[in-house]
Amino acid sequence: MAGSTSVVVAALFANGAIAILKFLGFLATGSPSMLSETYHSISDTGNQVFLLIGIRYSSRKATRQHPFGFGKAQFFYSFLVSVMLFGIAGWESAKHGYDALMHPAHGGGAESLLLFGMEVRPIWVNVAILLGAIAFESYAFVKANAELRRQIEEYEWSGLVQAFRETSDVTTLTAFTEDTVALVGAMLALVGIGLTELTGNQVYDAATALLIGILLMGFAIALAWENKRLLIGESVPTREEQELRALVRNDPHVTHVDKFRASYVGPEKLLLALDVSFDPQLDTEEIDEHISTIEKKLKEADDRVHFVYIEPEL
Repeated sequence: MAGSTSVVVAALFANGAIAILKFLGFLATGSPSMLSETYHSISDTGNQVFLLIGIRYSSRKATRQHPFGFGKAQFFYSFLVSVMLFGIAGWESAKHGYDALMHPAHGGGAESLLLFGMEVRPIWVNVAILLGAIAFESYAFVKANAELRRQIEEYEWSGLVQAFRETSDVTTLTAFTEDTVALVGAMLALVGIGLTELTGNQVYDAATALLIGILLMGFAIALAWENKRLLIGESVPTREEQELRALVRNDPHVTHVDKFRASYVGPEKLLLALDVSFDPQLDTEEIDEHISTIEKKLKEADDRVHFVYIEPEL
């Protein structure tokens, strides 16, 4: 949880500063790409706020109405991020880029801007802002990447693709993907603005704005899909389920594991429910003792296991 929180806080400060700079760049130059990137960074900043709310809400203690805690709040708020923020920002960016393509601006705008008593070409204002954005986003990306790599190593995933499919830490996943998209978006804007400056053709700047919007909407769909699987109670991957099932089945007092159900009730927080057949010669007290032992073994084998319910079968 601490790792996820630090990742989000780093991204929050970076994106807040970047959003202000990009908006100032748009006001100064009128670049469609800079407006799309402004939408992008505003959505990123709101994203971090929602994720921090989710982290805080999910840390509440369990109650009678919510006996397994509030861990799924992070799934819910991350889903809101995908639908409300990235979807809306992506649509607005794409729409603005499309409008700029259909109705291109004539001329290259102001030849120079007066900043701090000095005349500066608009292209250099945008380049400076975008390079600063890349620097800020790189810092946030490094933080998110380090946390995700730690999880990949801990759970022995093959790489980023498997981590994206199997992780339950949607907060880190969202921050990592968002930082990646932010870096790509800033680079696209840099290329589009540069090509427009070299050719004098505004279509490159407008096309880049459209691409940034499409990029944001694509991410919104992917993130919403990943949160859907957790919100509706996806089980652990087959390999991990087999390992936990084998741990129970290999207990000398267990004759058969009849049912094994696992579901995430929060980021890196698993609920296990098992129907287990024990040695028929065991009495009730002995079965209770062995159930406690198995529960302890399961929690030691995988630190994501928080709740274990074992129903002895005849």
